[in-house]
Amino acid sequence: MTQTPPPDRRLGTVMMVLAWIAGLALAAQWFAGLEERRRNPNQVPLSMHTGEAVEVRLERNRQGHYLTTGEINGQSVTFLLDTGATFVAVPAGLAERLGLQRGRPVMVNTANGLTESWTTRIDTLQIGDIRLHDVSAGIVPGILGEDVLLGMSALRQLEFTQRGNELILRQHANRE
Repeated sequence: MTQTPPPDRRLGTVMMVLAWIAGLALAAQWFAGLEERRRNPNQVPLSMHTGEAVEVRLERNRQGHYLTTGEINGQSVTFLLDTGATFVAVPAGLAERLGLQRGRPVMVNTANGLTESWTTRIDTLQIGDIRLHDVSAGIVPGILGEDVLLGMSALRQLEFTQRGNELILRQHANRE
């Protein structure tokens, strides 16, 4: 004959198990946030207003890339700065969620080879207080993930300088 533990002891055991589960969930969430901060150290880009210009300074991540959180048409995205890209390249799934309209089809040369994409226009692209309007972009189905490649169709409207592990983006007042 087996004896069941008293109800208060069972309740204590259940509460301890739930506390461990909650603690492990919080730890997992914290470590995921830490990893995302390492991948994108510029989640909240700070803007500095200097005379007639707005500057945003970006820190390079461990892989040597410049990622930053920004907005396309008022919706949050992660940009990967890519001076080798001709235009802003938006993954197809993300473009659909952002409501970007597909224009004419074009063939583009990517790291994975030649692929079909579609032209589109971004009404407003923002990084910190830097705001660009009517930016030429492409919807590219071959891009894996959710990062938007911030190419030269946007970057040529800015002045940018790399110093050490920092990239300075500068928008002059007459360019907005």
